[in-house]
This record gives sequence, structure tokens and C-alpha cells, in this order.
Amino acid sequence: MSGDAVLVTGGTGGIGAALVRRLALDGYRVSFTWRSDAAAAEALAEKTGAEAIALDLADRAAVDGFAATLADREFYAVVHNAGATYDALAATIDVERAAALFQVNLFSFMRIAGAALRPMTAARRGRIVAVGALAAARAVAGNATYAASKAALEAYVRTVMAEVARRGVTANVVAPGWIDTKMSEAPPALAKAIPAQRLGKAEEVAAAVAFLLRDDAAYVNGTTLTVDGGLGALLAAAK
Repeated sequence: MSGDAVLVTGGTGGIGAALVRRLALDGYRVSFTWRSDAAAAEALAEKTGAEAIALDLADRAAVDGFAATLADREFYAVVHNAGATYDALAATIDVERAAALFQVNLFSFMRIAGAALRPMTAARRGRIVAVGALAAARAVAGNATYAASKAALEAYVRTVMAEVARRGVTANVVAPGWIDTKMSEAPPALAKAIPAQRLGKAEEVAAAVAFLLRDDAAYVNGTTLTVDGGLGALLAAAK
């Protein structure tokens, strides 16, 4: 609902900035976290009126400290967009690097969402949205750690739904396919393999998240909304 407070993690990347812009345009009071690009965070905050919060999600102590403040913030929605990548063949995975990725992609979200849920359930309304990935359900060589973190993210969100749905809170995942951002590093020929014949736009992912935050989406709960131009369905059909 317009005027409600929304928290977006990882707000300065391609999808993150699109989320901040779209939700601010929809009338939400947006706060977003950022880690390394102070200039981008400042510019985005100035343009949208959003609150920029410096927070390294890889720093467990910092995340714990931030989460401790959420009981008094009463966010209507938490959108976990921040993410890290680490590619390695399964036989060569460095467990320490994998653990660091899980801290950003999953554990920080568990801590922040867990703290934000208390005010949501007390108010009997709220939205939890995690930005997942098509990779969570598809096998890609070298992508085991990232895919595992996103699959765990989906499992966590479904469990959250089971615990909070009766209190008017929804918990869903938006899973992008190949989106045209700096993080995607998509091969040039990939677009031809996608039924839509193009890469996705960050704004299209933001639109899907915006829908899940609306009152109209109150009965959408515990699901994964895929934004991939049909790629996932095509790969499933090819099995």
C-alpha cells in the first residue's frame, strides 16, 4: 500500500536499483542497503527519496546489529535482492568461499527477515520477497554453490509462508532468468535460445516484485514467480 515502508537489500545493482526506483514510484517509503558503491547509493537516494543504509551483508556482526533495530522500524515488506556469486566445479569448491556466499545470499536474509517478521505478524500484514534464480531448479556446470544457495532460499521462503500465512503475511520468491545486468555476463548467443528471443530487463523483475507487494497479491503465497522469458519451461521440456 502506498506510504508503507519497504526494505530492499542490495539496492545499487542493476535489479536492486530498478527495485528501488519502481517501489519509490509506487509510493512506498523505500530504504535500501548498499555495500561498496557509495556514489551510486547517494545518487539513487537523491533521485528517489529513498533511505540509503550502508551494510555489508557478508559481515555477520553488522547484519545482527542491523536486524536488532528492525523491531522498531515496522517494515511492511522486505525484499532480499543482494547476492554473491562463486563459480567452481563441484570437486574443487572452496568451502570457506561457499560459506561466505551463503552468508550473503541466505543467512543474512534469514536474520533480517526473521527480525522483520515480528512486527509484520503483530500487524497481521506484510510481505517477504526474495530474489532467487532460475539456476535453483536447473543444472549448470560450475554453478553448484550459487544454485544451492538459491534453492535453499526457496525452501526457506516456503517454510516462512507456512508459519506466517495465517497472520496475513505472504512470503514468495521471484526467480529471474538471464537479465541484462553487469552481473549476468550472458553469452551473446544466449538470447537466441530464449523463447522471448531477448534477455530480460531489470525493470521487469522489479514489476514482478511490485505485484507481490500489492493487496491484489494477498492470495499468492509460498510460490516462485519465474521471470525468464520462457527459458525454464523450454529447458524442462527438453529433458
